Amino acid sequence: MPATLDDRVAVRALLGRDPAAEFEVVVRAADGTPVVIRNAPFTVDGTPMPTRYWLVGPEWNRAVSRLEAAGGVREAEAVVDRDAIARAHLVYAAERDAEIPADHAGPRPSGGVGGTRVGVKCLHAHVAWYLAGGPDPVGAWTVTRLHDEGVAP
Repeated sequence: MPATLDDRVAVRALLGRDPAAEFEVVVRAADGTPVVIRNAPFTVDGTPMPTRYWLVGPEWNRAVSRLEAAGGVREAEAVVDRDAIARAHLVYAAERDAEIPADHAGPRPSGGVGGTRVGVKCLHAHVAWYLAGGPDPVGAWTVTRLHDEGVAP
């Protein structure tokens, strides 16, 4: 379901700017606040949008940012199975690409989670997809790590 006017206002406030693409809220906090949005495959001006799932919840963003700052991307790449990460990128890209009309001409989004093809680029993108129900091993690892540290929202 496309974003409502209230969703647009809330996401604009959370991002500090207008969203670049059409979106829908796919995960909400208990109070209804958007936590994860799913972006259209193209921005409103037609630019390819490789990041399908976007973490907008401030508590989640802060927790994931702290883990990233402490070397979480390198740690995730070292401990999460590389083949599982590669499969996740393929599934993510296939889901996004399925939303693009078959007759689309012109540039297309590329890569998997967060637009990357290999490894881990951004824990935020992995967590967003995982929270939205995606089979993301990096998102699962990150959420588990945050819970174990007692800092997950």
